[in-house]
Amino acid sequence: MLPTIRQLHYLKLLAEHGGFGKAAEAAHVTQPTLSAGIQELERTLGAAVVDRARSGVILTAVGEEALRRAIVILNEAEELVEAAKNAGQPLAGRFRLGVIPTIAPFLLPGALPLLRSRFPRLRLFLREDQTQRLIGQLKAGRLDAALIALPFDTHGLEWAHVSDDELVAALPSDHPLTALDTTTAEALEGETLILLEDGHCLRDHVLSACRLSVPSGRNEEPFAATSLPTLVQMVASGLGVTFLPRMAVTAGLAQTADIAIRPFGAERPTREIVVAWRAGSNRRAEGRLLAEALKAA
Repeated sequence: MLPTIRQLHYLKLLAEHGGFGKAAEAAHVTQPTLSAGIQELERTLGAAVVDRARSGVILTAVGEEALRRAIVILNEAEELVEAAKNAGQPLAGRFRLGVIPTIAPFLLPGALPLLRSRFPRLRLFLREDQTQRLIGQLKAGRLDAALIALPFDTHGLEWAHVSDDELVAALPSDHPLTALDTTTAEALEGETLILLEDGHCLRDHVLSACRLSVPSGRNEEPFAATSLPTLVQMVASGLGVTFLPRMAVTAGLAQTADIAIRPFGAERPTREIVVAWRAGSNRRAEGRLLAEALKAA
């Protein structure tokens, strides 16, 4: 005998709400019905999944493992329903897309109208977050795809290419290096390099693709930004130099700031923009279709 989808759904709601009453209300059933479903799940598994206490319920070790697997199963079941409902109609119905902050404000304004025009039945739900968290959401089945930049650890994922995005140097407008048409790692040696804070993949892309390093001393890297607009303002204030994605510059990020943009050397370092999804996901075809549409944005 196997657990039912309904029992796994009850377990998920119980973990989310911390009590039988609220979980039953969310499931639109009576509390005895939900409690009976959990008891039947425990008999099927041969172990308790929750510890019942006055303050609420706490998942046991078996319950935690059951919940982890239940989330995957429930998300797969939701995908099955969506796929069946929209069979023969690609990118119709709900599609949950994650986007990193160094892409979202620069690509989406042009892409969303195009997607609405090409796929009028698409209900797109967007989540902006850093790459690591988006990949976690993908693997947990809480996202259908994510618009991210490579290189990054994509174990367990598949992806489709959207574009290559050049990384360009941003300097204060009165910086001596603005007299040159391009800049190099050697020319920037000794300059204060301002980057996004740890957790943003663009930071690693810049350091790797441009073959740069930050000082290792505890007090030698005084500045870090939480967003690209802040990064631009820090450069404009003369605090240092940085690198920006070409798509952000093209979108006008640097227009109102007193900075100069210069290509980096002859190699023109880039990051790869891709649409990624879980390996084996039945949204694979839609992920590829989305990537093709974004190429035209």
